[in-house]
Amino acid sequence: MKGHCLCGNVTIELEDINTFEACHCTMCRRWGSGPLMAIHSHSKPNIQGEESMTVYPSSAWAERAFCHKCGTNLYYHQLGSETYVLSLGLFQDNPNLTFESQIFIDKKPDYYAFANDTTNLTQQQLFDKFKEKGIQPEE
Repeated sequence: MKGHCLCGNVTIELEDINTFEACHCTMCRRWGSGPLMAIHSHSKPNIQGEESMTVYPSSAWAERAFCHKCGTNLYYHQLGSETYVLSLGLFQDNPNLTFESQIFIDKKPDYYAFANDTTNLTQQQLFDKFKEKGIQPEE
């Protein structure tokens, strides 16, 4: 699947993935003014236009990237892994997506809710999964 930022300077290509998730953590909501709607990839995407990107170390174990030309959020990446969580808006041309899961559901504010039936994980449930993979997230 292929996607691009608003101005088109950054293009991203990755394997076809037909599901997406929402993250309700406070950092994602501050980063994008709402939950991060994203495609979760377990391999590094092919990125063109990296000269238009800024990568920000958002924690000791992750970084976030955006296009510094148009401001489009591009991805969240767990350091030391091939895990990339890519902004759903990059891939608007893919009509066959299924809303699969929501993470940090216990951090979701009361002022919005999705009607979709999804798998929901709390912060602790997600961090337990990270720890199983040897990743020590910040609490």
